[in-house]
Amino acid sequence: MLHLEMRGIYYLTVSPQYRLAHTCFTVLTLSGVLLIDWQVCTVIMGTRMEVAQLESRMNTDDYRKLQGLFLDPSGESRSLSRAEFIHMAWSSVGRGSKEEYGLLFDSVVITQEHRGLLLDIDAVKEEGRVDWGGLCSFLLMELSDKVKSTRTSSVPCWKPPRTLTCPHRDPVQKVLHLQSLGQYLTVSKGGTVGLRDGEDMSLLHTHRLQNSTVAPKDLWVTDTVLLHNVHKIAVSFTSKEVCFYDILSTQDFSCKYKLKGLKFTPWCLDYWVDPSHLDQAVLTIGDIGGQVSAIYFTSADISLFERLSLRTDSDSAEIILWDELVEGKHRSCYTVTHHAHMPAWVRKVHYLGLLEAFVSCSTRPQSSMVIGWREKESRSLRVTSFLTKRGVWDMDHHQGLNLIATAGVDHQVLLWNPYVTSKPVCALSGHTSPVTAVRFMQTKQQLLSYSKDKVLCLWDVSSQLCVHRLAGVFPNTQEDTHTLLFLHEEQQLLLLSFNSLLLLLETVKEEKRTSSHEHPVTCVLYNSLFRQVVSSDSASSVICWLADTGQKVKEFHHCHGNADITTMALDGTQTRLFTAGTDGEVKVWDFNGRCLHRMNAGMGRAVEISQVLLLKRSILAMGWERMLTVFRLHSFSQSFVEPSEWRGGAQHRSDVLCAAFQPPQTLVTGSYDGEIIVWNNSTEKALRKLRPHSEHGEGHFLSSHFVVNGKEDSDNSIAITRLFFIPGRASGGADLVSCGGSGVVRVWSTARSCLVGQFTAHHRDLGSVVMTVSPCGKYLVTADREGTLKTWDIQHYCLQPDDGVTTEPPKLLRCFQPHFDRVTHLEVFFQDDSLLLLSASSDCSVALSYLPGDTVGLFRQEEQWCLERPRHPQQEPERDRGEHGGQEDCGEGGKKSPPAASERSQGSGTSAEVGEGELN
Repeated sequence: MLHLEMRGIYYLTVSPQYRLAHTCFTVLTLSGVLLIDWQVCTVIMGTRMEVAQLESRMNTDDYRKLQGLFLDPSGESRSLSRAEFIHMAWSSVGRGSKEEYGLLFDSVVITQEHRGLLLDIDAVKEEGRVDWGGLCSFLLMELSDKVKSTRTSSVPCWKPPRTLTCPHRDPVQKVLHLQSLGQYLTVSKGGTVGLRDGEDMSLLHTHRLQNSTVAPKDLWVTDTVLLHNVHKIAVSFTSKEVCFYDILSTQDFSCKYKLKGLKFTPWCLDYWVDPSHLDQAVLTIGDIGGQVSAIYFTSADISLFERLSLRTDSDSAEIILWDELVEGKHRSCYTVTHHAHMPAWVRKVHYLGLLEAFVSCSTRPQSSMVIGWREKESRSLRVTSFLTKRGVWDMDHHQGLNLIATAGVDHQVLLWNPYVTSKPVCALSGHTSPVTAVRFMQTKQQLLSYSKDKVLCLWDVSSQLCVHRLAGVFPNTQEDTHTLLFLHEEQQLLLLSFNSLLLLLETVKEEKRTSSHEHPVTCVLYNSLFRQVVSSDSASSVICWLADTGQKVKEFHHCHGNADITTMALDGTQTRLFTAGTDGEVKVWDFNGRCLHRMNAGMGRAVEISQVLLLKRSILAMGWERMLTVFRLHSFSQSFVEPSEWRGGAQHRSDVLCAAFQPPQTLVTGSYDGEIIVWNNSTEKALRKLRPHSEHGEGHFLSSHFVVNGKEDSDNSIAITRLFFIPGRASGGADLVSCGGSGVVRVWSTARSCLVGQFTAHHRDLGSVVMTVSPCGKYLVTADREGTLKTWDIQHYCLQPDDGVTTEPPKLLRCFQPHFDRVTHLEVFFQDDSLLLLSASSDCSVALSYLPGDTVGLFRQEEQWCLERPRHPQQEPERDRGEHGGQEDCGEGGKKSPPAASERSQGSGTSAEVGEGELN
């Protein structure tokens, strides 16, 4: 065993035989057990470069050698410098190059320094030195991040359940997929076979299996398996027989062999074929006497059994006697047996080819699950038993994780390591009645479980959490109803039987789409200096893209450690990027990825920053308290910047969520309770307050919920989450627009301190919307949680002062949907002769569109676009200078240059008139 200990937080145990068998190891944390696949681990440890990393090629012996380097001759722990680490590791381990060890050392040091600065821990004992704990911390941090990103816990979207036409009058015993025919086969207790079309599940043909041993009314099928390599099905009967039927001719299902003379009634079957040797196969039989028997076929492609005599029955089937198999009279096959379940019935059997073992289960607690291990070069079995409180109904095995799941009579789903009999790896609790069926989703590392109270649960194996629960859609049946669970992952369908009733559940097949990021995108900006798009995500990564082609330029990882990036802003020179995270910090970066300043907005607390607003002499941060947090530019002489006091004090009664600025000195802020305050930015004094429903008390507003950066809100929310000034509006008219919950957009007059207009831009059930205003003041763009964008013409909307509040919406120009999940941020910008829109979404994509609404493409898509082509006929006409004090007018007319940075300083991801020299 290799043990890596990290300051008492993690304890990692790695078994060498698991490494070779492609199984899993466990990371024990204070919050639980994390299951990790070695095959995933090799990918996890190589996240810093696109080529395979040194860590992914090292094995447990290599890590033991590394651990020894951090012990001095007396056995005491020590740290190593860069030169010492490279020389000693390269010569000791004997794997990789010195450059790779240098990269590993640098990554560990950077991680230590970052954690030490953010968390105020003793990770950095000596500058430029690494100890064993620091190396383990880095490796497990990288591993944990990759596990989070690769964990597939997506919840399936089910189509409405569909009841299938069923030819059976008695319970369905088995559903099989005949891949060679592209059909599904169902077999009932009475021997009726139904063939269904693989596309629409329509019934194609029915047939009744023949067995001359018993009268048709006494025929009882217990189980059926597909022998796909020999084009047959094996069917077990209560007459203590197993019959083999040919499926090449699906019209008659002729019986070829009849295995007779079994000691007990066979109750369950399993069939396994060696994928590299199709002539070698194993048929496993579990019976009601507690016996597990297996027939090893050594030349299945030639003949399953040898013809020892001319014994046939009236079905013209060749009779095979069980005793002859046990005695070894058939050279083409032999048998092995164990009786560990006696006297209980064997409920399920499964042969694990990679482990050369038989796993079976019963409702007897002492033998809830039994594994019969095949001894090398021997036909005997070594048996190990697993104990549960009340026994097991069903089980399944995940090949990649090498885990066995059991469906417990005690309402629990247990996950077992086949090598550990003392206790399960974990228990999945959530069912309130006995669990009758479990099925692993092999490709997604998920598990389905079904219980007697008609509840279907989907579990994420890595997190051990129920990620989806389906109830209330299954038919009302008796408590003792026989329920079968058939999962076909490739077709994304689930078939359940309730006695003779068949219910089909299909998932809505996910559309293959381009993902710009690996995680939900939180903000997107346009850099006019570099003609690049900058986007951030919830995994604290920032990516720069070429706006002209959609091609990725560079990417910065872990900008705020493990904290989400919630919003961003660019300074007036477009050379400095401000990022804010849930760690309560705002960071200033150059576009080489160097952090120039760290702003302590949260005062050491991990608060969520909703907006950063850059002004001429100050920078405002907000989102978590009633007062603005302000940073004066003269404070940027140090790398770590502390906030100053906002002279206006706390005028809001709830948290400030957003702000907008209009030159020369008008500042507005919006809060959680729906209140807007107009400030004089020079004096930082509050001038007046705007409220949509002043008659409501404070308690009404505080009971609402809201959404910031993609989080859900309630239907009645009036929180102000976005504020924009409308450029070019004359004094007295509507010059401010706000949005928030319930899909409502409001238009205000700041001079008259009143609400001028409001309309529902999106259905209130879609919750909070996001928005932006074009630099010319012609377009308003709104977006909702379904990925739908709407473009409105507000050029003349509420332009003239009026006594009332208009509820008529402006003209809707376009409605389009470039995303399929919540839109988190919007940005409008000019490039050359085009007015363009950027949209970021929780579906991990960033889209580029022409205004009023024609999508150019998604960043990182395979086909690159070219914005230098002739203008699209639907897009906005060429720009001209309007009549409103030099503001831009996007009506019909000629050309003009892009807007100044100061005119763009009002949005959520805002620019400012902060010069480069002022920040350095």
